[in-house]
Amino acid sequence: MSSSSTPGPGTVERAFQAALYADTDATLDTGASLLAADPASDAELTRRGEEFVAAAWRRGWQPADVVRFVRRELDDVHVRLVSALILSENRAPQGPRWSAQLEELHAQAEQEPAPRTDRFSHATAVLELYRLLLRLPTLEPLDAPGPHPAASPATPHDSRMLTRIRALLAKAEATGFPEEAEALSAKAQELMARHSIDEALLAARTHAKDAPGACRVGVEPPYETAKAVLLDAVAGANRCRAVWNEALGFSTVVGFEPDLEAVELLYTSLLVQATAAMTKAEAAQRAGGRKRTKTFRQSFLAAYAHRIGDRLASVAEGQVAASEGELLPVLAARDVAVADRMDRMFPETVTTRLRGVSDAAGWQEGAAAADRAQVKGRRPIP
Repeated sequence: MSSSSTPGPGTVERAFQAALYADTDATLDTGASLLAADPASDAELTRRGEEFVAAAWRRGWQPADVVRFVRRELDDVHVRLVSALILSENRAPQGPRWSAQLEELHAQAEQEPAPRTDRFSHATAVLELYRLLLRLPTLEPLDAPGPHPAASPATPHDSRMLTRIRALLAKAEATGFPEEAEALSAKAQELMARHSIDEALLAARTHAKDAPGACRVGVEPPYETAKAVLLDAVAGANRCRAVWNEALGFSTVVGFEPDLEAVELLYTSLLVQATAAMTKAEAAQRAGGRKRTKTFRQSFLAAYAHRIGDRLASVAEGQVAASEGELLPVLAARDVAVADRMDRMFPETVTTRLRGVSDAAGWQEGAAAADRAQVKGRRPIP
């Protein structure tokens, strides 16, 4: 008598059936035990992980988005695991921004070698990661239709300009003197404006068919509402638009590539400066006997974001007023293009208000810090 020789599900499939579709420790332990007992399943387990990563790309995620979300939801071991999967998945980079994200992951992987662990613990972490990847929602695609400005290689002039801007902002973050930080930030903003204007005029004169792009910037807790307001202010001052996704911890910024880079650089620098100023002001408050740290910080950052928004808006208006000749219609056309791209990406948005601002001392200190970090305009660049 003959019998069927059809094989049953493999180890990885049985582990997935046990662990991926239920959120209990018992099912997780069952799946991890199956994987730990079968070293021959390791290659297949990695291949399936690469499939989960590839599925994330199809849902609109990018490498930095996935790593940021895993760091937000899980632990360092999971960040190392997903970084390794992203690097091994070997997808062709989608432009310079994607390439830069992969390069950063490579650098981090070299600096932080994975610690040794037992097979059961490793399998548990892998399954926890795959559970998260399996549930990633679909995001708005960042790629603009047609030729994208980010697809053009950076010229040596661009590289030198961005290097100078980064160096100025790094010095602004490091100095303990507010006046020096203001001067350095102002110079960086001047270079950003020059870079953006030069790019806009060049595109207009050569009839380049570029279009607005988009990027995602992490907005991490705590006090993420105030941080999102700060990012929105920086985006608006640099002719971009920002939409905050509170649930996933990022804002999507829409604009032309030189302006997107300016937003990322300036927002990061101002946030570092705000945090340093807040820590210093808080220490002075506590030395005076004050203990309400959380309300002070919330109000400090809210005031900082509000005041920086006013300052940057004033600078932006001054730059437009000083513009003459062919620049004004070029900038107007770019504003329309950015607004149109954002409306297509986000047809429905809601306004979010700052909450929990109840500390007068924190508000006053935050406003003062924003004044010291003021990025003021300079005379028009010939």
